[in-house]
Amino acid sequence: MQTYYLAIDIGASSGRHILAHLENGKMVLEEMYRFPNGMTKKDNELCWDVDQLFSEIKTGMKKCKEAGKVPVSMGIDTWGVDFVLLDKDDQRIGNAVGYRDDRTSGADELVYQLIPEKELYGRTGIQKQIFNTVYQLMAVKRDHPEYLEKAETLLMIPEYFNFLLTGKKISEYTNTTTGQLVHPDTKDWDYDLIDKLGYPERIFCKIEKPGAVLGNLTEQISDEVGFNCKVVLPATHDTGSAVMAVPTNQEDTIYISSGTWSLMGTERMHADCSLKSMQHNFTNEGGYDYRFRYLKNIMGLWMIQSVRKELAPDQGFGEICENASRTDIASLVDCNDDRFLAPDSMTKEVQAACEESGQQVPKGIAEVAAVIYNSLAKCYAQTIAEIEDMTGSKYESIHVVGGGANASYLNELTAKATGCTVYAGPTEATAIGNIAAQMITGEEFAGLSAARSCIFESFEIKTYEPV
Repeated sequence: MQTYYLAIDIGASSGRHILAHLENGKMVLEEMYRFPNGMTKKDNELCWDVDQLFSEIKTGMKKCKEAGKVPVSMGIDTWGVDFVLLDKDDQRIGNAVGYRDDRTSGADELVYQLIPEKELYGRTGIQKQIFNTVYQLMAVKRDHPEYLEKAETLLMIPEYFNFLLTGKKISEYTNTTTGQLVHPDTKDWDYDLIDKLGYPERIFCKIEKPGAVLGNLTEQISDEVGFNCKVVLPATHDTGSAVMAVPTNQEDTIYISSGTWSLMGTERMHADCSLKSMQHNFTNEGGYDYRFRYLKNIMGLWMIQSVRKELAPDQGFGEICENASRTDIASLVDCNDDRFLAPDSMTKEVQAACEESGQQVPKGIAEVAAVIYNSLAKCYAQTIAEIEDMTGSKYESIHVVGGGANASYLNELTAKATGCTVYAGPTEATAIGNIAAQMITGEEFAGLSAARSCIFESFEIKTYEPV
């Protein structure tokens, strides 16, 4: 009889339920359910429909029961930084506002009036992103102070779903670190910082490490989905889970978790909160077993997803990638420019950036995609040079995990631009890392090293050599 583990991996555009088991020493995946996701306008705010998402979570769990494949445990991961506030009756206060909403405009300056930017980085090690939790909370404090007065609990998005499943209110380490409110030495909330910013201490829940068993499903949820199981905390931040699935135990390796965002970095055992690190805009996000994900957020395939939606919704990403490889346009844009975060039209924004810099303006999906792919590769090359400068190490390989591992043209460009061998795969890295954390807790693996060795043996890894 197989022992199944369920990963519920929810990204910005879709979510999926992936069941896994071990067979002949290899991890075997089975997709049980997939559902759409996205932000929608509500009360003039870009929001997540968390009620619909939770309904989808339960629907996918029912699919497992219907298939006769009941998991012994389950874990949920999502994106970082976003949260919900709950009142004393555990009812949501306000909307589940998404990170692409513009409510944080000006919130950074309000934060810096209370703590200088350099000091904020020095005590958290987290890269400035205007949507970080620290700025979102300041926007709430400015625009809706009554919300914080009524709030009794802050839960990040996956932890909110865990609360609905189990009734337990717990924060998870890797996800909380993305918000810029956790101290890298104590691995706990920086309550002195929280006090300086005027946020109520009572709303911040105890932080647990990935791998912790949260508990069983509530009786109500168990009756509804048709089974009971343990709820285990994976690295609930999707990049934290994806990095667990990087299929190597070699030190001095660069990874790119390639999806909506490109998260490029390396694992370290200690955070670098120096001014030089801040000036390079690196972040020290928490990882499994208190490792640090020393990385940089790069805009990523969000740009490709957007232009596909605008110009060629009927074309698959593979076709777009192949057609882009046949163009000869040489124009480049800065993928990290805030203008590409949430433009009305990504296509027009890319074209405008090229025109403003006196370069050839791309026309059609193939040329626009080629500009984006080449720009991403250039950005990767710049980033690896900066990582080498900061760590003093020389890197010869890059592991690309996540959906972007399928982007052959981008992988070829990355190998060429960086001079590194690129290993692409696995594509379902986030779900695999989620499952790996559960399997370690379930004593299927002795630890992270054993899990990564199994992942290497279980999934196809493509190689791209620099030319």
